Amino acid sequence: MSDATLHATEQNPDDFAVQIADQVESFLVAVTEVAKGDEPGSAVPFLLLEVSQLLLAGGRLGAHEDIVPDERYEPDPGFEPDVDELRENLARLLDPVDVYSEVFDPYEPRKAPVPARISDDLADVIADLRHGMVHYRAGRTTEALWWWQFSYFSNWGTTASATLRALHSVLAHIRLDQPLEELDGLDTDQDMVGDDTLEFEAGKVMAEEIGEQLGLGRG
Repeated sequence: MSDATLHATEQNPDDFAVQIADQVESFLVAVTEVAKGDEPGSAVPFLLLEVSQLLLAGGRLGAHEDIVPDERYEPDPGFEPDVDELRENLARLLDPVDVYSEVFDPYEPRKAPVPARISDDLADVIADLRHGMVHYRAGRTTEALWWWQFSYFSNWGTTASATLRALHSVLAHIRLDQPLEELDGLDTDQDMVGDDTLEFEAGKVMAEEIGEQLGLGRG
């Protein structure tokens, strides 16, 4: 989508809201394109780049003073597209490395890792960002910024950060020729995952094999 469509012509490209909206829109478009699966060989590094750039926008929102919406109650944003198809496409594309383990809050002691999926995480982030984008496109700029800031702290910031670590880990294992343990038996429908579960039964899959399935080469 061009700037002419996304932004009103009188808006300054140096404006904070315009810059945040540009970064959000770039992420939405990029991940949607990756999910089509046309270039599976570049999926993981490209997603790593896009999530990194999105978290820069999140950091700016987090450092900004609290944004207060114009209205007490959030206006009805109207129709929002479903993310299930995108989620399923990403799951197929990332199948060898989709499931990973994550500790949600590093400041809560003795919390066991829990299973998560990169595809679920990206779809959840997309849903949050799209919600704010509906407000932005309708001219409710303050409402959009409030939502993006609020959901950054409450959901998508944590989710995107975990996804970034998972994507970084995949590439690090491949580029450094380090064995990557397979997560067979670990899935996101489990209520609790302890140390025994995380001692994966399937043995080790060499990083080269994972890289071959994703079409990745080492630099």
